[in-house]
Amino acid sequence: MENVRGIIVALLAAALPMAGHADEVQVAVASNFTAPMQSIAERFEQETGHKALLAFGSTGKFYAQIRNGAPFDVLLAADDVVPTKLEAEALGVTGSRFTYAIGTLVLWSAKDGYLDDATTLTQRPFRHLAIANPKTAPYGAAAMATLTKLGLAESLQGKLVQGENIAQTHQFIATGNAELGFVALSQVISDGKIRQGSAWIVPAEYHPPIRQDALLLSKGRGNPAARALLDYLRSAKASEVIEAYGYSSE
Repeated sequence: MENVRGIIVALLAAALPMAGHADEVQVAVASNFTAPMQSIAERFEQETGHKALLAFGSTGKFYAQIRNGAPFDVLLAADDVVPTKLEAEALGVTGSRFTYAIGTLVLWSAKDGYLDDATTLTQRPFRHLAIANPKTAPYGAAAMATLTKLGLAESLQGKLVQGENIAQTHQFIATGNAELGFVALSQVISDGKIRQGSAWIVPAEYHPPIRQDALLLSKGRGNPAARALLDYLRSAKASEVIEAYGYSSE
């Protein structure tokens, strides 16, 4: 009987390997990565038992919050600049930084058939073109680089409306306050297709790569769930989700 009980206990322990060791990880996530991260967090919890508590916002604001002591364990940034700075300032764990995704910029309109390609910017009348703030948002900087590449940065300056971050920029377009604008492909794609309206995917060579880096923050140094999440982000299962939302990898 004792042997049988011992076998049952062993089987239960094997079936629930993380039950007694589950932890929580506080994650600051760039707005453009909202949808894929929600999916990844759900899978991460199912497979490891750890729970990822997600906060979404602009990378620039997260930088200020982290410097002021915000209780985040992990940063998933919209660029590679802020994680590099935090690592150099000893607010991140040296050697933990890596690129988890390379973003794709898209010119998008909520209107069906409105956009074909970049010629829409010169051949179709519109009042407002939405971009994220290029001083604080990597996708905004990529949008301005694209307009410069197209020779339209100056001529369209008067039509630009700036969102505080890429989420607000998407909202401007989705609500019709701007006829079109530059957003992250991940915000408008589902099952490999544009889920609403029309879009032009900006060629990668039109702007510097949008490298989005992850960093283990100093607060998360001793948190097993934080390290487990970063490991999971590098896994094939996470890569499937990331690529399904239009990102590429190294």
